[in-house]
Amino acid sequence: MTARDGLEAAVAAGLAVPSPPDAATAAAEALARDIAARHGDAVAAVLFYGACRRDGDASGLLDLYVLTTGHCAFHGRAAPALLNAALPPNVVLWRCEGPHGPVRAKVAVLTEGQFERRMRPGSLDATLWARFCQPSTLVHARDDAARRRVERAVARAVETAVRWALRLEPGARTPAEHWRGLFARTYAAELRAERGGRPERLLSAAPDWYDRVFPLALARIGSLPRRQGAWASRRVVGKALNVARLAKAAFTFEGGADYLAWKVERHSGVAVHLTDWQRRHPLLAAPAVLWRLRRRGAVR
Repeated sequence: MTARDGLEAAVAAGLAVPSPPDAATAAAEALARDIAARHGDAVAAVLFYGACRRDGDASGLLDLYVLTTGHCAFHGRAAPALLNAALPPNVVLWRCEGPHGPVRAKVAVLTEGQFERRMRPGSLDATLWARFCQPSTLVHARDDAARRRVERAVARAVETAVRWALRLEPGARTPAEHWRGLFARTYAAELRAERGGRPERLLSAAPDWYDRVFPLALARIGSLPRRQGAWASRRVVGKALNVARLAKAAFTFEGGADYLAWKVERHSGVAVHLTDWQRRHPLLAAPAVLWRLRRRGAVR
C-alpha cells in the first residue's frame, strides 16, 4: 500500500467521522448501516455531503452517495443495473430509524469505478469532482481497502478542482478567489435551481478546508496544469446530463416529480405546484414546467 501524500492525508482527516458525531452525521451513519445491511458486500462505501451535512440538520433530506462493487450486485435486477450503467447515478429515497427518530435521504448510487473516473480533469462530467472537492464525510467503508480507495478518489477531485481553478481564474490572487470563481463556473455548468451567492456560502461554511487543501493540491500538480480540454464543452455536456438525469429520475425515483419540485423551491424560493397529470406524465410535462421556472428565475 502506497503512503499518503499531504493532500491524501488532509482528505483522510476531512472524511473521518467526528467524535462525537453531530446529529446529522449520526443520522447519516444510521442510514448507511441500514443500506449496508440490506445490500451487504455490494456496498463499498457511503459518503455524506451537501446542505444537511454543512448545517448539521438531521431533520432534512440528507444527501448520500453509495459506491458499489457492481450494478448487478447492488440492484439485483437487470433494468436498474442497465440504467445505472448507461446514465449514473440511480437515485432512491431511503428511510430508516435514526438515533432520534425517523430519518430519510436522497441516495445516489454508482460504482467505485464510475466515481473514480468522474474525478479526473479530463472528465466531461464535472458534477462529481465539483461536489467532492467540497467537504464530505465517509460514514461507511466496507474495509480499509475501500476506505483508501475513496480517499484517493476524493484527493483526485480536489486536485482536479484546483487544476481547473488555475486555468479558469488565472487572475485570482488567493485560494478563496480561485474557489469562488471555480464554483461559479461549475454551478453554471449545471441546470441548477439556486439563489445567488452559492459559491460564497460554500466557502464560508468551511474556509479552513479550502485554505488547507488548495496549496496541497498545488504541490501535487507541481506546475501549471496541462491542457484539459475546453470548459465550454463541459458546460454543454453538464446541462445535457442534468436534463437526462432529471428525466430518468422522474421515472425511476419514487416520488421523483414531487422531490424535484421541493428541491427547486428549497434552493430558489419559487414554489412549484404540480398537477396530477404532471405527476403521472413527468417527461411530457417537463418542457413547460422548465420554461415557466426559467422565466421566473428558478433555474438557469
